[in-house]
Amino acid sequence: MIMAPRAALLLAALLFSVAACVAKPLRIVAIGASNTQGFYVGKEGAYPAQLQALLKQKGIEAEVINAGVPFDTTNSMLRRIDADVPKGTDIVILQPGANDKRFFVSPAQRAANIAEMERRVRARGIKVVTYDDEIPLRYYAFDFIHLTHEGHAMIAAALLPRVMTLIHRSAKSQDAPR
Repeated sequence: MIMAPRAALLLAALLFSVAACVAKPLRIVAIGASNTQGFYVGKEGAYPAQLQALLKQKGIEAEVINAGVPFDTTNSMLRRIDADVPKGTDIVILQPGANDKRFFVSPAQRAANIAEMERRVRARGIKVVTYDDEIPLRYYAFDFIHLTHEGHAMIAAALLPRVMTLIHRSAKSQDAPR
């Protein structure tokens, strides 16, 4: 049976729309301590949720999983990195925070922990964004440890172009001839 050109076009359009609907969203995992978790602002106000909303505004369907744990140091993050980053993760955001200073982790050990976390996720074919930027004091709450809603918005806005760059690199590498 030969299909009419119009029917073939409709069938192709239907298959394309079904494929678009079942395409999995981008999976991003944010690893960090209490600021990643959303201390004072809740998970809905934390930078992972704000980043997810910014990506959606750009037309990118993404699930940003919040794996922030209060009081964590980079030692603890390193111990849990493999368990907290499930198979199928596309990008990891690593926000090591400042607990290492409070809990006497040396700068050398902190750097080694961060490097090892990055190495482990990259070895699994997962892209990494490490956010370890200096955060201006105006973005901290009264305790000068935790971020305000505006601080989380600032981090999400800073992460957006970094994540977008990784997304576009992935798309280009998938489009490249093999």
